[in-house]
Amino acid sequence: MARLPPGLAPRAAISALACCFVACAAQAPFQRPAPVESAGYAVAPAPVPAPAPAVSLGAGPPPRWWTAYQSGALDALVEQALRDNRGLRASNATLRRSEQRVLAMLGRTRPRADVSARAEREEVNLSAFGFDPAAFGFSGGNPQFNLYTLGGGVAYDLDFSGRHRRGLEQVEAEAEAQLRQTEAAHLTIAGRVVLQVFAIAALRDRSATMRALLDEDRRNLALTESRHRAGAGTLVEVLSARGQLASDEAVLPELEQQLAQARDLLAVLLGVSPAAIGATDYSLAQFSLPAEVPVLLPAALARQRPDILQAEAELHAASAALGVATAGLYPEVTLGADFSQAAPQAGELFSSRFRSFDIFAKLSAPLFRGGALRAAQRGAAAEAQAAAARYEQTVLEAFAQVSDLLAALGNDARGLQAQQRATEVAAESLRLSRRSFEVGYSDVLQVLDASRGYQRARLALVDAQARQFADLARLQLATAGSWMPAAAADPATQVR
Repeated sequence: MARLPPGLAPRAAISALACCFVACAAQAPFQRPAPVESAGYAVAPAPVPAPAPAVSLGAGPPPRWWTAYQSGALDALVEQALRDNRGLRASNATLRRSEQRVLAMLGRTRPRADVSARAEREEVNLSAFGFDPAAFGFSGGNPQFNLYTLGGGVAYDLDFSGRHRRGLEQVEAEAEAQLRQTEAAHLTIAGRVVLQVFAIAALRDRSATMRALLDEDRRNLALTESRHRAGAGTLVEVLSARGQLASDEAVLPELEQQLAQARDLLAVLLGVSPAAIGATDYSLAQFSLPAEVPVLLPAALARQRPDILQAEAELHAASAALGVATAGLYPEVTLGADFSQAAPQAGELFSSRFRSFDIFAKLSAPLFRGGALRAAQRGAAAEAQAAAARYEQTVLEAFAQVSDLLAALGNDARGLQAQQRATEVAAESLRLSRRSFEVGYSDVLQVLDASRGYQRARLALVDAQARQFADLARLQLATAGSWMPAAAADPATQVR
């Protein structure tokens, strides 16, 4: 091993250590983004008419927020999806992979030890160098002999530049990001199941409403046919009633198709085939609106919502990657020792006569890389800036989403209340129109118009009820904190 002149060795070592300390000083540790100063959202929760839950700012929804609808069937479906959904299984496996990457990187920061053993048969070709093997006491040509070697070594990188330390920090942050992504995936699947069940219930209610309206159409048709046979009505009235019935009958197959598609999507979320999903005869009347919905304050939301935490972890990983790229510009110091035994006979392998060892300190530094290291550092810095912008964008979008849903909560309640009044008025108008038609004060067209108005009002009422349930579920999902099944854990705690 080549050695520096005595006068240069101390100065080279001091220079290398100085460079390493400069590198360490240049890499500032990651600073978590400052807390959000806003104490509220763009839309402050205001009293809303019943039926609607009250909004309380402070603590967020409980981990299993869907239990607030007081439906055992819904609870069972969500639990099944969290257990059997194939996408969640893939996400869980990816999380386990990221945990193993942390363990692998952690091993690189610790001392290394290796052992080796070798047995070989060698021939020394003395004739090739112009020597006579017999002159050295070897008869029969070039000498052949056995060589047995046993050795090992240890090495440790002092990591003055922080390359391994920041590399470990990077993979831990990446594992944290994967954990948050997995949490978000679980919350998303739970939310999709809840919304899908509400959609199925709304479609079934719409189908039931349409069947009731078809009964009304048939009643109107029977009245017009009866009046026509008695000579009091016209054929135009009969045809109008038949046309209304046929038009309404055409809506039902479309609703049945939408219901079939909704059931198939629910089956996929549950991780089963559509044939194995079982009965889905849900109705919105089976679910109860909670009396109160807790919503996190913005500062707490930014510290608990999984997608924000994922963006923060990705920012942390980008910052650590910048540290790794910066450390690549500076020298590395490695301490180590090698030991070996080599003997021509296996029985002499452990004899002290054949022992050798080497204790060393190695300094390695990049000299010329064609600008690649500086380019990598600048690229890592740009990625850190991009990660910071993505984090800020995620926070802004989260606040906007919650603000929208807070506004929707009050608007849905007021819209539902207005639609209930409209349905009552339409029902009374239809009753009076039919009574007037029966006594001969009006024609069937007035009854048909009133029937159409009542039909639209009842369907709109179902839509308003479904919208209220869906927006409430979205608000709970948007403000839910980090949550994972009990089997999952923070990868950072598993590797320490």
